[in-house]
Amino acid sequence: MSAVTYHRLVKAAIILTLAVIILGAWVRLTGAGLGCPDWPGCYGELTWPTGEESVAAANARWAERPVETGKAVREMVHRYFAGALGLLILALAVGAWLRRKQPGQPVILPFVLLAVVTFQALLGAFTVTLLLKPAIVSSHLIGGFTTFSLLVWLYWRTRPDPVEVNLPQRKLKIPVMIAMGFLIGQIILGGWVSTNYAALACPDFPTCMGQWWPEQNYSEGFEVWREIGVDYQGGLLDQPSRMAIHIAHRIGAIFVIGVFAWLLWKMFKTPGMGRWTAAVGGLLTIQVALGLSNVLAGLPLYVAVAHNAVAALLLVTLLSVLFITSRRPKATQPPISKPLRAV
Repeated sequence: MSAVTYHRLVKAAIILTLAVIILGAWVRLTGAGLGCPDWPGCYGELTWPTGEESVAAANARWAERPVETGKAVREMVHRYFAGALGLLILALAVGAWLRRKQPGQPVILPFVLLAVVTFQALLGAFTVTLLLKPAIVSSHLIGGFTTFSLLVWLYWRTRPDPVEVNLPQRKLKIPVMIAMGFLIGQIILGGWVSTNYAALACPDFPTCMGQWWPEQNYSEGFEVWREIGVDYQGGLLDQPSRMAIHIAHRIGAIFVIGVFAWLLWKMFKTPGMGRWTAAVGGLLTIQVALGLSNVLAGLPLYVAVAHNAVAALLLVTLLSVLFITSRRPKATQPPISKPLRAV
């Protein structure tokens, strides 16, 4: 396998991962997370029940969760895409091992990716068997973003053309890492909002239920591990607990915007960072607009799915900036001085 072919496989895996993230949000937001009550099949089939007899048999076996074809289709399409991604990452790991003696070929990173996506498959199974337990669903979401990020890092590591860096860009590394820390925290908070069905806990903005600081229950809202065997579809928390999660996400957004404003100003003043400044600033603006639209428009499906996708794109864009600012500037040789002639 040539370096160019390997790099193309990495790019294909990146595109497929983004598709899996979008499909996962679509499944979650349409209430199809338990569209198939078993795993890895669906009502005991490789696809989903279609004929009258198979639907009747499935309903008899899973009487507590009768077949809803639309939800089953969405869940299985997500699983098919995730399975294809797993096979592609396996190919990347095998290819890395075969190319291990080639200069510049990462070997450890593709196998880390393989371990992450394998763990993702387990979390996908637990998501179903533990009936959408928020801690498991949130971990599954984080795993998807982690897979996306690692693939983007592998993209830069295997890029045929070297990245040129100047010394001022190197000074952005710490600010970028700080901004990434805040962004990751906000993404985790957003996942917790989604998995606890708290997105519409505050249907107005900038107030919540017409109040600046309504009654909230943070201890209940942020209890990570709850009892097993409970069906969490639709959520179990009361309104004060959901409002606590929602408002925490809003407060987090204020901090993220402030930190990113500081970072963007530094990037704007740094030579050679113009297009990256525009990309980060543009994605941040779109993300904030989508977040506000989710609240003011009542969580439209396409807006909520886009909010997940743009969060992933913003994360990997910032990760790309981190990669660039972590490179060492190309060494330049000092001019050779001519020997002085004797007078």
